[in-house]
Amino acid sequence: MMKHFILSLLFFIACSKFEFQDSDASSVLPVSRILEIKTFIKGKDYNQDLAVFINFKVHSGKYRYFVYDLKNNKILQKAIVAHGDGSVIKNSSSLQFSNIDGSHQSSLGKYEIRESYTGKFGKAYRLNGLDKTNSNARARAIVLHSYYCIPDKESAAPACLSFGCPMLSKNAFNETSKFIDRSEKTIILYTFY
Repeated sequence: MMKHFILSLLFFIACSKFEFQDSDASSVLPVSRILEIKTFIKGKDYNQDLAVFINFKVHSGKYRYFVYDLKNNKILQKAIVAHGDGSVIKNSSSLQFSNIDGSHQSSLGKYEIRESYTGKFGKAYRLNGLDKTNSNARARAIVLHSYYCIPDKESAAPACLSFGCPMLSKNAFNETSKFIDRSEKTIILYTFY
């Protein structure tokens, strides 16, 4: 009887630890946002297995960029990502967002990650904004690219800033590129706050 009790207790502790780890991940990548994307892509000609999420509520020196496996409900990649220098509100930890050209602000909403090209930052991916909050992404030249000042590891220091583009470290961008380039269908990127 005591042996059965101890095994049950160990099982309970192991499960509790697993649930805690899941709830920790859901604080930076809320389940509601994942479900929103699953609903959005269902029945559409988008990749049904992968999506990319950026949680701009998380400090810029921390992991807030996630490549997510929608079928197995797990994070495949996490990285640091920049936001636009115009999104910074002086003397505040809050951010502001815009869809206006020249604002240098990041935009919120759903994007299609489209074709790659080689530009001044090397390889980059064009983004098509799908919401009224990011519909000018093409006109603003908002693209997913890498930049030397973005670190690979988390720190208390903020990441460098962009002109509104989501910028990754070179290593993180190369990892993301593998997911994007292997995909036969367009992947959705979702930025939220």
